[in-house]
Amino acid sequence: MTFLSVGPNQRCLFNLQCRRFLVRTFSSTKSRHREPFRKSVIGEPKDKWNYNKASFSEIPDKDYKDFKPVTANQLERESVPPRGVKMLARDFIEDSLYNPNYGYFVKQATIFNSKDTSFEFTTLKDSVEFQEEVAKRYSAYGMDRPDGPGRQLWHTPTELFKPWYGRAIAHCLVSEYLLKYFPYEDFILYEIGAGNGTLASNILDCIRDEYPDVYDRTRYNIIEISESLTRLQRQKLSQTHPCSKVTHKSIFHWCKREPAPCFFIVMEVVDNFAHDVVRYDLRTLEPYQGVVTVDKDGEFDMLYTPVTDPLIHSFLEVRKTLGRHPPISRVLRASETFRKLFTTLPFAPNLSVEEYIPTRLLSLLRILRDYFPRHRLLLSDFSSLPDTIPGVNAPVVQTRVRNVTVPCSKLLVRQGYFDIFFPTNFEQLRDMYEYILSRGYSDANSDSSYPSWTSPLSPSSTSVSLGGDFFFSHRPNDRRRPLDGVASASGLPVGERKSNVFTHSEFMTTYGDLSKTRLRSGENPLLDFYQNVKFLF
Repeated sequence: MTFLSVGPNQRCLFNLQCRRFLVRTFSSTKSRHREPFRKSVIGEPKDKWNYNKASFSEIPDKDYKDFKPVTANQLERESVPPRGVKMLARDFIEDSLYNPNYGYFVKQATIFNSKDTSFEFTTLKDSVEFQEEVAKRYSAYGMDRPDGPGRQLWHTPTELFKPWYGRAIAHCLVSEYLLKYFPYEDFILYEIGAGNGTLASNILDCIRDEYPDVYDRTRYNIIEISESLTRLQRQKLSQTHPCSKVTHKSIFHWCKREPAPCFFIVMEVVDNFAHDVVRYDLRTLEPYQGVVTVDKDGEFDMLYTPVTDPLIHSFLEVRKTLGRHPPISRVLRASETFRKLFTTLPFAPNLSVEEYIPTRLLSLLRILRDYFPRHRLLLSDFSSLPDTIPGVNAPVVQTRVRNVTVPCSKLLVRQGYFDIFFPTNFEQLRDMYEYILSRGYSDANSDSSYPSWTSPLSPSSTSVSLGGDFFFSHRPNDRRRPLDGVASASGLPVGERKSNVFTHSEFMTTYGDLSKTRLRSGENPLLDFYQNVKFLF
């Protein structure tokens, strides 16, 4: 396996000296994770992760009730990481990554950029020589400073395989547009987290060069949370592609509705979406939410309380509706008697292992449903990762010290110094995505929540969705419920095709020009690398 296929950063050999330096310098986390509402009992082990036997109703051994509850949005005004506060795990992660004053993406992160040049793949001997060329361009960024975390470099397929990666994306989207909407509708695209703007530039270059009639109808919108990247994207696109527009805003603060058909591009973004931590009482199967506390000394701890957060509750309900179970043994789920017996065993845990649930991803799906009701989603990210911390669907937590990438073994680390990124369960994402969209198309909401809009493709100004079931007694399982503006040549409503999951290789084989990235040995890094990446489309 090549280093390119295992994550967004170059994976270096683990350096024990760097790990010790890292923990000593940047980690403020206590050496134990605290179970919810426990008293210390004389004679019990200090490590209380697995040995608690008291009930959840007891008062904790430290008074956390006076800590101020905060959210990531509230912490955006802070210039330094706060103390004496408590927050949900997703707020801690979001604050660590995106705080405008001390967040990781503001202070440390740098996207690997091969400037205006691309690799001449057809002249390279094999994948070894290709990786050597990548290493040379990495070295141009210089050495890290010796007294702290270095510049956090990571590469994306967009940068490594430009312009061919972006052109494959363009061919995919244009083919859908030509099939369904051209020439009656504009070609409207939205991208979030556009990085250096390379993908947008490559897509627009391809459309301009190969589909000039489509380019005349193209509108490309970037939604970017980073102010510095916003400036970079405008600089790269404004002169060459006037049809582009960059908006400095978090997608989670979006409030403008797009009624027309559009395509939504989300590439290598959701891995950095904040997750919540959930554990289950193994006696009752009741879920508990993880709450991060930061005391007056700046030390972190994790408490678990009954689920009160609406977003966590919604995710668990959606998952239950879809027939997916929490990560607990089937035997324990099936038998209350066996659970009681199991929890009385010596050293038996009273809570399940940590599960990291993608609550922010659920928020994104709701925003797409509510503000982009006629969108088509193209999403790509990592389906698996190495070097994750313990837990189910757990993230990689890492930083770079003295030019060595160092993975950590815990979530609670100093804000702003560490990258925190998660794998995505694409099959679960697909099911959740289609379920969320189907809820938006219900009779109670479909006409009242969407703005008035009539398409030339519509047989009349009356909503097609109202008659979607009139002509058919059975709707195909691979089609969504018809919406206004989507009709067949005969004038009958046609539902949008549901999303499917593709491997990186499958997607690129379908839409990429493989002759442009083939090495002299016959290897093709566009197909061989990033084997832990999938697409949803």
